[in-house]
Amino acid sequence: MLRYLKFLLAGVLMTAALPAAAQDTRTFFWISHGSPADPVWTYFLDGAKQWAADTGHDVNTSFHSGDVPSHQEAVRAAIAAGADGIVSTSPDPGSLVDVVNEANAAGIPIINMNTPDPSADFGAYVGMDLVVTGQRWAQYLVDNGHVESGDFVWMPVEVPGATYGVQEEQGIATVFEPLGITWEVTDATLDQAEAITRMTDYLNANREKIDAIIGLGDLVTGSIKRVFDQLGIEPGEIPVVGWGNSLDTTQEVLNGYVNAAMWQDPQATSYIALTLANAAASGIPPGFDVLVGALYEADTAEVYDNIMRGN
Repeated sequence: MLRYLKFLLAGVLMTAALPAAAQDTRTFFWISHGSPADPVWTYFLDGAKQWAADTGHDVNTSFHSGDVPSHQEAVRAAIAAGADGIVSTSPDPGSLVDVVNEANAAGIPIINMNTPDPSADFGAYVGMDLVVTGQRWAQYLVDNGHVESGDFVWMPVEVPGATYGVQEEQGIATVFEPLGITWEVTDATLDQAEAITRMTDYLNANREKIDAIIGLGDLVTGSIKRVFDQLGIEPGEIPVVGWGNSLDTTQEVLNGYVNAAMWQDPQATSYIALTLANAAASGIPPGFDVLVGALYEADTAEVYDNIMRGN
């Protein structure tokens, strides 16, 4: 009996020790090429904050608004601080190859999220396949009879040359080029007021030749209603597809300004990326990517509207 009690007591003590070990606080760095003024990044940031609250670990977050040198230095600062793990977007293809190598050399797990860059040796990627995303937008316009051979599609984007727009355009080209559909990508900037002004000016000057619009970023897609209203363009008069990670866009879909929009699972992307970084810090490298996203129309837009409203 005494021997049984000793084993029982040892088991209780071991069980009691496990939560304490699990509560050792780690420090992670969450680094974004996005702008804090861009509505979608609010949701990505919410995912990081929720992960920190749920796990008790520290997450240092930073935004770099497409500034590649600043982004690189943020990764180096995380390495110098001895981070337990890093989660980072890719601001430009190939731009983080060296700093990712530096993180790996320091034994710090670094996970890519939101914008993939296979040229950098990240431990895993969590987010959209942006080439496939572009293909889905273009195919939607074709399959639903919105564009055909000889048509012209306007594609506003916040940061020309950034990874997301480049890869989306690559996917779009695979659908449009064989059909003889042409397009133009224009700079709208990360400032929404300026973006609306630039988009309004372009649409006003080129209205007669534009057969459809693809918003290559959340800020530009979420500005469609304001631009259309300024120019007196009715909802549905010009077919529009694009990103759908803002309440502006869910409402545009529900009200007919945008035909279909892509949900990027922003909160889940941050949450899963940090989870993978934490697992790698515990010696469990992921060895796989996690792809997210769903294209929605008016019949399901309310689902995503509720998610962003916290309902």
